[in-house]
Amino acid sequence: MATIFPNLSSAISRLNPIYRPSLYLTIRGFNKLGAQQGPLPPARSILHASFKSFSAQLSSSNFNPAMAQTQNQLTPDENLVVLGIETSCDDTAAAVVNSNGEILSQVISSQAELLAKYGGVAPKMAEEAHAQAIDQVVQDALDKAKLTEKDLTAVAVTIGPGLSLCLRVGVQKARRIAGAHSLPIVGVHHMEAHTLVARLVERKLQFPFMALLVSGGHNLLILARGLGDYIQLGTTVDDAIGEAYDKTAKWLGLDLRKSGGPAIEKLALEGDAESVKFNVPMKQHKDCNFSYAGLKTQVRLAIEAKNINAGIPISSASSEDRKARADIAASFQRVAVLHLEDKCKRAIEWALKIEPSVNHLVVSGGVASNQYVRARLNEVVKKNGLQLVCPPPSLCTDNGVMVAWTGIEHFLVGRFDPPPPADEPEDALVDLRPRWPLGEEYAEGKSEARSLKTARVHPSLTSLIQASRK
Repeated sequence: MATIFPNLSSAISRLNPIYRPSLYLTIRGFNKLGAQQGPLPPARSILHASFKSFSAQLSSSNFNPAMAQTQNQLTPDENLVVLGIETSCDDTAAAVVNSNGEILSQVISSQAELLAKYGGVAPKMAEEAHAQAIDQVVQDALDKAKLTEKDLTAVAVTIGPGLSLCLRVGVQKARRIAGAHSLPIVGVHHMEAHTLVARLVERKLQFPFMALLVSGGHNLLILARGLGDYIQLGTTVDDAIGEAYDKTAKWLGLDLRKSGGPAIEKLALEGDAESVKFNVPMKQHKDCNFSYAGLKTQVRLAIEAKNINAGIPISSASSEDRKARADIAASFQRVAVLHLEDKCKRAIEWALKIEPSVNHLVVSGGVASNQYVRARLNEVVKKNGLQLVCPPPSLCTDNGVMVAWTGIEHFLVGRFDPPPPADEPEDALVDLRPRWPLGEEYAEGKSEARSLKTARVHPSLTSLIQASRK
């Protein structure tokens, strides 16, 4: 990896590779806690000097924001205040969080009506909805926090993975704010943010720990060894569990305004989970990867066999038809979650082999809001002597809090970009990473076929950070 990063400074702060047709990655960074361009505003100058004095004490493997503040004796006036912006998919979100872990505000503009209309995310429609909502969402977040941009320490924004059209809206907004007010900017990995928000909720959560990230676009099992240091134990081969929930809900004629997961979970309570015999995916594969495409096909065939008409909403279905739909929902949910359980059991074995001190499994992402999922996975971790950590549902779905908090964690160890130009043109090339792995694959879990099929547009976050240290 080091051969494609010829001019990295040993003190590089925040990496910013930009994809070009030649696949050459230009790294734009500046020296950790030292080589910023131009003076910082007074409040941040104090913080900057304070960070420099104790940077040697920070290590990504045992970093604790609360302890860091104690060691530096930061006064309340010196507390970091970060605006987080999230537009990776179908929700426009912003939040203001400080380094004491206080959520000063949280605002989310949902695209539920669009989801219901199109039966899922329509990228161009989602982009337009983000563009219409972003200014008001950010302003509401600042107003609710009773702050202005001048009170911020930095702006954090999701730069990937996600839908390029959607990511661009958030990144451009973040850069406009940062440029206009001379604020440092932190580019955030969406899946890392889902992982690290657990450290905001559970302040005693230390590295190393495991994380299962389950959402509409991703299934990811990782070993978090430190801040920016992740081993990928398993990932999505085709469709993620959230996608399977959404499609099943659509085919059953359920209300998608709150996404498919809650609708399926509610209907499943009325059904017999053993009534339809679906096969658990990938039982024969001794890895930790996930596949829900086959289960989706099984569900679709079962729905056709029972002559269920999705055009008739569940609210108008006969009692017999409703029972058939509920049985399919319950049977689907049982097998979908069994797939999670199987892979988690193996991942725990692998993780403990690598890091015997692991004792927590974080479950985050939109599907982690599902109470059935939490209950089943809690049984798995208890049997393996671990503890389950789940953020509250409001922090499991995509949100600005997780982005702001991840920005704070990286800012505290010096990973951030200098303010962008105040006069940056609207069509300027911005850093977007729609396909961006979080960590390197664990050797035992590598899939030759999947690796060949999936082109990596960007090196993983972990490999970039490791390269910056050399």
